[in-house]
Amino acid sequence: MNPSRGPAGPPLWAVVTALAAMVAAVLTAVAPAAAADALLSQGRPATASSTEGGGYAPGAAFDGSRTTRWSSAAADPQWLQVDLGAAATVSRVVLDWENAYARAFRIQTSADGTSWTDVYATTTGTGGTQTLAVSGTGRYVRLYATARATGYGYSLWELQVYGSGGGTDTPRPRPTFTDQVTHHEFQANCSVTANRPDDPIVYPGLPGASHMHSFIGNRTTDAHSTSSSLLAGGTSCTNPHDRSAYWFPSFYKGDQLVQPTGNQVVYYKSGILEYWRVQPFPQGLRFVVGSPSATLEQFRDSPGAVEGFECGDISHSWDIPASCPAGTQVNVRYQAPSCWDGVRLDSPDHKAHMAYPTGGYCPADHPVAVPMLEFKIAFPADGNLSQARLSSGRGYSWHYDFFNAWDNPAILDALVTHCINGGLQCDPRGYDQYKPHRGAALTPDFELP
Repeated sequence: MNPSRGPAGPPLWAVVTALAAMVAAVLTAVAPAAAADALLSQGRPATASSTEGGGYAPGAAFDGSRTTRWSSAAADPQWLQVDLGAAATVSRVVLDWENAYARAFRIQTSADGTSWTDVYATTTGTGGTQTLAVSGTGRYVRLYATARATGYGYSLWELQVYGSGGGTDTPRPRPTFTDQVTHHEFQANCSVTANRPDDPIVYPGLPGASHMHSFIGNRTTDAHSTSSSLLAGGTSCTNPHDRSAYWFPSFYKGDQLVQPTGNQVVYYKSGILEYWRVQPFPQGLRFVVGSPSATLEQFRDSPGAVEGFECGDISHSWDIPASCPAGTQVNVRYQAPSCWDGVRLDSPDHKAHMAYPTGGYCPADHPVAVPMLEFKIAFPADGNLSQARLSSGRGYSWHYDFFNAWDNPAILDALVTHCINGGLQCDPRGYDQYKPHRGAALTPDFELP
């Protein structure tokens, strides 16, 4: 044994293995692996300083599709803003520009949508797809553009915000179909139950305070109706779970009441381009559409589509036609707002908690897309109608009320999911006769399968 040598050490491979384990442990303790940031902005409510036209709304930059885009007016400055739904930590922003891009712009965050903090700024924007590493917090993220690279406005296919936090609700995913989508609706077919000078939304608890209304749907609707009383009432609707109350001004020919006969049609449709994002009405939601004091121009130019009055070959009449061919009837159609503020079931004017979409997207202050109602009411009136009127006045005073009272929210959800989100043209049990292979939302006795 050589006295100059110490005891034999461990093999080299063991030393290397031990050192590697120690290094890995230290790195794990000092710098744990970070989870990949999430896409926070897709499908979220968006607003902008301007749009080039109806087909270039702000929401198009957050819909996950490179076939739609936001485009602004050709002026500086312009901004595009998204509401993430709750406070978020933002780590990355991706801008997918169309040809009209920004030379100078800032990315900003805000907690309240009023006070903004820059998290990125440049005066040498390149267009194309720009991936920007940022660090900031806020509920709102904004692109603030100050100098255009072209003579056109600013245009983005997509603006994507990544990070953590934000709203916890998950927008409904876009479904995939093998057949063409031509409709996204189902019908509520309900007959008249009463004619009363009542309005439980505008004049609650005050019987006789209103002009005459014709009521369809819930059989108990009167001035004292509440969510509870409607849910306990019967219905004239084909679907027995629809205890909702629907009403509109009564139709007169001179002094003679002309009452709709048989089932009347109330369509539940999508009012937005991304029909798969429509959600069911919350229980107890109520609102008024139109106004008894509207002028012809206000009725005609409503933000929702207005078919107006029709009979025979007459259509899009903004007042009751002066005459209709014998054997025809007077139809009227008018679409309701379909964006809810997500908070209130009613508002002082019975309208402010609802809004019409802009360019096919819900505005940021009314972010929840709910079914768009369209009443199609048929009055059996023909011949000389020069003395025809509504109980509220001229034809352009047409308006209607809705008080949601589906007795089983799962039934309404099934119809919305299968028919509106599913891109179908359904009857009251959720069956599309033109696409029988897609089945029905409900059984023949209107129950969940």
